[in-house]
Amino acid sequence: MYKTKVLDISDSSIRFAAELIKAGETVGMPTETVYGLAANALDPQAVAKIFKAKGRPQDNPLIVHISGMKMLPDLVTDIPSTAKKCAEAFWPGPLTMILPKKEIIPLTTSGGLDTVGIRMPSNETARKLIDFSGLPLAAPSANLSGSPSPTKASHVFNDMNGRIPCILDDGSCAVGVESTVIAFEENSIRLLRPGFISAEELSDICENVIIDKGVIEAVAQDVKVASPGMKYKHYAPKADITIIDSGTAAFRSYCASHASDDDVLMLFTEAEGTGLTQRCIAYGATSEEQAANLFDVLRELDIIGAKKVYARCPAKTGVGLAVYNRLLRAAAFKVIKL
Repeated sequence: MYKTKVLDISDSSIRFAAELIKAGETVGMPTETVYGLAANALDPQAVAKIFKAKGRPQDNPLIVHISGMKMLPDLVTDIPSTAKKCAEAFWPGPLTMILPKKEIIPLTTSGGLDTVGIRMPSNETARKLIDFSGLPLAAPSANLSGSPSPTKASHVFNDMNGRIPCILDDGSCAVGVESTVIAFEENSIRLLRPGFISAEELSDICENVIIDKGVIEAVAQDVKVASPGMKYKHYAPKADITIIDSGTAAFRSYCASHASDDDVLMLFTEAEGTGLTQRCIAYGATSEEQAANLFDVLRELDIIGAKKVYARCPAKTGVGLAVYNRLLRAAAFKVIKL
């Protein structure tokens, strides 16, 4: 049982956290996407502490974070030309690439696979922590497994108090949803998990971008997946969520006739709830706003004790596909199309 400290992002605090990582501990690390639970990616015992702190299934692979391209050849056996182009275009940033791993990456980190997800975060504190520790860092989202991902240090503290020694507090995450995850096939990119880097942007690098069916469909429990976030119920508050795939008028009409006064409505804007008797929570007028706000709103549902929630369906293009992907899993794939 730890006495979890919340630290600032001064160099002295980051160096303190780096020493903990070198000693085999896990720490709460900010990134531009969500806060991560960081440990030495090369140490199976340190990585095991991540799974223990999160209560995470051990067949769920972890993403390895690096601070510069010079670290990549030590971790993977091959870097396809398309991967190099993606790195030039989107790194540092919210893009994870699945590549064949070297033996230095333990199977504990890769979820038993011979591939590993690699990403270079744009968050300066994250890159300093990597540099100060001198290690690649495995870092899944710093939340209890299955619950909404953390976009603030307070979210991490609520989930991880007593489970990890410290959290570096760098304020709210700029992006708000986890990184885009891609794999490389012959003459194509396969999108395994949507994020801020969209399929449309990836198509500028490679004309053939395949959106994996696991992005919008449930994956069978016995299937091995290369990316985190493809299996299990994810990002979910305690409330029962149903997504309503419709326009504003149809959504309002459905909620007026089907939702009880105790239910909660997740809308794009507060104006959409005018005249409805249910409690309304706005999660963003644009896809970018929705990405930044989604996990905060899902956590708010627990704070207010919501039992049943009807959520407006986000766009399914651009960053909206990432929001839809996360909301689908929070809703356990319950969608009503009007």
